[in-house]
Formats: sequence, C-alpha cells, structure tokens
Amino acid sequence: MFLAGAFLQPASAKSRLPVVVELYTSQGCNSCPPADKLLGRLAKRDDVIALTFNVDYWDYLGWMDTLADSANTKRQRQYASSMGDLNVYTPQMVIGGRQHVVGSNSAAVAAAIEAEQRHNTDGPNLHMEHLDGQVKISIGATSKKGANATVWLVRYDHRLNVPIERGENAGSYLSYFNVVRDMRPLGQWRGKSVEMNLSRAELSQRGRGGCAIIVQQYTGGPILAAARMDF
Repeated sequence: MFLAGAFLQPASAKSRLPVVVELYTSQGCNSCPPADKLLGRLAKRDDVIALTFNVDYWDYLGWMDTLADSANTKRQRQYASSMGDLNVYTPQMVIGGRQHVVGSNSAAVAAAIEAEQRHNTDGPNLHMEHLDGQVKISIGATSKKGANATVWLVRYDHRLNVPIERGENAGSYLSYFNVVRDMRPLGQWRGKSVEMNLSRAELSQRGRGGCAIIVQQYTGGPILAAARMDF
C-alpha cells in the first residue's frame, strides 16, 4: 500500500540523480485528469523532474488541445519504438526514458520511480548555475566507452489552467503542471566534459517558469542525467 503523504517524499535519500517523469496527456481524454493531478504532486518533489507533454492525436474527438504540439506526439512515438511497443496512449508516464506506466496509477508510478532511482546511479554529473546573466551548464566526463547522448533544453510553464468547452471533458476546468512549451537539442555528449552557456533572459522569455537540461541516449532512449532551474 502506498500512502498519499509518503508518495510525495523522495523514495531514496541516497539517490544522486533526479528522475525525469514525462506525462503524455490530452485535454480531450476523459481518463487523463487524474494523471494530470498526480503529475502536479510529483512536480513538488526535489528528486523528480516532472514534465507534461500534451499530444494532438485525440483532437478529432471534438476539442483541439490548446497546449498540444505535434513534436510531443513524435517524442512519445519514439519512446514506443525504442521500448519495442508501437502503441501510444494517454495518460502515459515515461520514467527515466526506460519504462512506462499508466499515468493515473499512483502505485505503479511510485514503484517505477523507485526502480529508476536504484538503477540510475552512475550517470554523468550535471550542474546548472546562474552566472552574470547566463545559465552555465556543466556535464562531467565518464570512463565508460561508447557514450553518445543528446543534450536537450526543455522550457516549461509551471501551471496553466484551461477551460474545456467541448469533447469528453466538456465543462471542466483543468490544471496542467510543468507544461513543456519547447524542447530543442543543444548538442551531443560523448563522454567528455562539456560546458555550455545560455542567456537567462532568453530562457525565461514569454514568462516561462523554468527549464530543464536532459542528457539522453539517442533521441528517445534512457535518460543519463537531468537538472532543472526555476525562474
């Protein structure tokens, strides 16, 4: 049994690396609101980087998702391919880029996060810090051979409230947390130390609430390291 209060606490005090949890959701999916609320609770945890990716493939049901991006749908399909399961669904949570569970199943999500914390203990050191109007990103080296990962910049809004006028959730007023607004590659990490500098003003433009750096094998594989910064 998982107690609600315990669920909000870090599952392992010894874990060095935060776990990235990605929720694939849609405003037109009537089974998604419980997962959206769960993602909001996960977003409060220091040992989790919780992100919401709204997808567009349910728009035909009568409501065009106002936060959806076809790039989010593409990313979800890449996961389906890399995990050997060609099906995509909502609400889906992808944990650490390695496993997926139904996003409204809090017990399964908690177990998946704990499993990822036990597994992901040897990724590269990743740090973000403010420095003279810049955000400095430092990724450490590794002695492992064959390191090859994409460094992603993710910008998100902390919370967006949306009134739903049509479709399966018609009449609802839904809240979304850490909503991904854009995601782009900054470069590759191949096992050597890397430093990057980004403009803080650019990162926070349009009122963006925060950003995350994700070091991920290939474009949709296991996540090796991640860090976030709120503005």
